[in-house]
Amino acid sequence: MKELGRSGAYLTPIFDRGFFRLRRTIKQSNVLVISDLARAIKLGIESILYHRSQLERYVGRRPEYALSLEPLYVEESAPEVVKMASLAAEVAQVGPMAAVPGTLAELAVRDMVFEGALVSLVENGGEIAATSTQPLIVGIYAGSSPLSGRIGFFLTLEDFPIGIATSSATVSHALSFGEADAAVVVANTSSLADAAATAVCNSVAGKDIEASIQSGLERAESILGVRGALVIRRNHIGTVGRLPRLMKLNGTRKELFRAGLQEIHPHEIAPVQSES
Repeated sequence: MKELGRSGAYLTPIFDRGFFRLRRTIKQSNVLVISDLARAIKLGIESILYHRSQLERYVGRRPEYALSLEPLYVEESAPEVVKMASLAAEVAQVGPMAAVPGTLAELAVRDMVFEGALVSLVENGGEIAATSTQPLIVGIYAGSSPLSGRIGFFLTLEDFPIGIATSSATVSHALSFGEADAAVVVANTSSLADAAATAVCNSVAGKDIEASIQSGLERAESILGVRGALVIRRNHIGTVGRLPRLMKLNGTRKELFRAGLQEIHPHEIAPVQSES
């Protein structure tokens, strides 16, 4: 029997669909940890709690770190989470906090791998870090867009390690200057993917939907280290770069690793009609 806490969070890891998994609310973040090892799940949560506390102490000394919308210089003595987020933010030319959720996920997966896990996936508020010896499926969510939950990535062994981040002007509570329902960026690390997704989402603006998507895709191409990007605005979708296989998800409720898929091949920018 599943032991549930508030907001549907599992208080202890459950074994479901071949993996151990734990969902936990940590401050403002909804965290999902998935692994082949139960002990790695615990370590992933502990990693997020530790590095988040290090970040909070640092922000207490340097509040501008949490407020800046531009990259900031940080001391060599700064905590690892602070330095990693700052480096990713500098590459994408955004504020350092834009990279923090992805950085926390990346550090957690690193610790899970050190523990011996063969499958390690951490989703921290929509930002995903993963490495795996088995194929995995990740759904893409885009708020009120008719494409939300209808498509996803089929991740093969060649895709790992991977970082996948989504920035949305219509879903997330984070500050956004764009109008994308979802700006999804894929990179080698989730810290960079997180920062880059913010930059891409900020670039998707204006009444011309196709032109705004093109602007976002061009921004993604300009960021060193980004593998590829996918932008959704209303019923339009655009892609650029080297993305994992894009699949259509069947059914009404989509979750990580849900089956029933068929491959889709969108044009670079095109409207897509979703099935009801």
